[in-house]
Amino acid sequence: MTLEEYLSVPYVLEMWSVQRPDGVWVRHAEYPELPGCSAESLSTVEAMERAEAARIEYIVSKWEKGEQIPIPRPPLRV
Repeated sequence: MTLEEYLSVPYVLEMWSVQRPDGVWVRHAEYPELPGCSAESLSTVEAMERAEAARIEYIVSKWEKGEQIPIPRPPLRV
């Protein structure tokens, strides 16, 4: 696969709200199949954008190092 093909793979993005120790609620966005590809923000959109940037950085870094890039699990059957 090419880098562009890896970047177009539809990984699952999970979102949930988390209360910080200071009592502030933030949105947490995470690609569970890609280690370290997560982000938190007060804004849902910003959390998603940051997680997406982490996803791209992770895939490009793995590609440049010649390391294996995780392929997501198959979609659930309906």
